[in-house]
Amino acid sequence: MSYPYLSDLINDIFGTNIHLPIAMFGAFVALAIATAAWIGKKEVIRFEQCGLLPTHIKYRNKETATHELVSDLAVICAIFGIIGARLFHLLEYPREFIQNPAAMIFSRDGFSIYGGLIVGAIAGAIFLKKRAVAITPMLDALAPSMILGYGIGRLGCQISGDGDWGTAANMALKPEWLPNWFWAQTYENNVAGIAIPAPGVYPTPLYEALAAFFIFAILWRIRKHHHQTGFLFSVYLLLSGFERLLIEKIRINSEYHLWGMSFTQAEFISTALIIAGTIGITKTINAKRLPKIIFALAAVGALSACAQL
Repeated sequence: MSYPYLSDLINDIFGTNIHLPIAMFGAFVALAIATAAWIGKKEVIRFEQCGLLPTHIKYRNKETATHELVSDLAVICAIFGIIGARLFHLLEYPREFIQNPAAMIFSRDGFSIYGGLIVGAIAGAIFLKKRAVAITPMLDALAPSMILGYGIGRLGCQISGDGDWGTAANMALKPEWLPNWFWAQTYENNVAGIAIPAPGVYPTPLYEALAAFFIFAILWRIRKHHHQTGFLFSVYLLLSGFERLLIEKIRINSEYHLWGMSFTQAEFISTALIIAGTIGITKTINAKRLPKIIFALAAVGALSACAQL
């Protein structure tokens, strides 16, 4: 069951018949931004105390604590992230956009999470550069909060039923101990208005949310590492790219066809993130711990290769 609006959830629980114009997806996006900003601010404060970021900068013609920028940074990234998410969705479905541009632009569903992250990150980098704040340590400080916000946003996709679900679920492959709802869902009353026949599709937003929370736990555990600046953000790139590359195998997405290959937008971007993350880790890792990292990267690569088969 999906709940496009908060009142849908209230009506289902209490048997009422009210309508509150509060979109569940929007509410979760707002929660994701607020939570990410809160966690990010705490980490920036820690970075200030460790000397990795300046304690004060000049902002709005006065001396301001660096961590006070986080709230404004979150708003900037959110605004441009929404624009980027819609833009990348249109690029993912160019034929449909040409045929009916108004419907694509003003649809309630259809956002590319990678588009939001990329455009939001670019806007955030410009914001920081104009205020002479070092971007790399700031990315390290914000990496855990970014993936946490991603997970919360994916819960919004799951609850509202915004169309980011997977392919038709193969019930023959479901382990006996696993609940049916975790393997297949029909997303009744979804915001996209699509009727999904039983047994349903893979609830990929739920899988991504759980994966994001797991990655957050890893980043939070290793955030006080002894490697060079940029290491934590590189780990974020690697793990988040790997997570999305795997989930694409059971998601419905438009494909690009180039040089005899077929791939989705998310597969292309996630592969680029994995490469960038791997290069970043090898350049920032403490030499004494390099063998362990190489082993971990090899394990990730092996899992990714198995998933492609």
